Amino acid sequence: QVQLVESGGGLVQPGGSLRLSCAASGFTLDLNAIAWFRQAPGKEREGLSCIRSSDGTTYYGDSVKGRFTISMDKNTVYLQMNRLNPGDTAVYFCAARRLGDCSGAPYPVEYGYWGQGTQVTVSS
Repeated sequence: QVQLVESGGGLVQPGGSLRLSCAASGFTLDLNAIAWFRQAPGKEREGLSCIRSSDGTTYYGDSVKGRFTISMDKNTVYLQMNRLNPGDTAVYFCAARRLGDCSGAPYPVEYGYWGQGTQVTVSS
């Protein structure tokens, strides 16, 4: 089993930054990729970014490219979020997969392990 715990969410003003963390525990040795998703009220879950465990290859969706950076350190994956705007308000989730890897846009159905989510609110 794999457990994922997100942290780092909160309230931030437009233009500000936050760094989210996703701590993985349990049987993590063969996880191929970790991804970040977000879901705003009334909207579908959106894949933002992913990172391949073996070599650090990353992918970013158009909505966050150039503003967000994903990174990995041992069993923790980070999402550095800069130049936040109200449209970034959502619950942010990390997720992990054993089969397949990070080779393009992450889709929720591809990821079998999920954290509980952390709320990010961008407002003045």
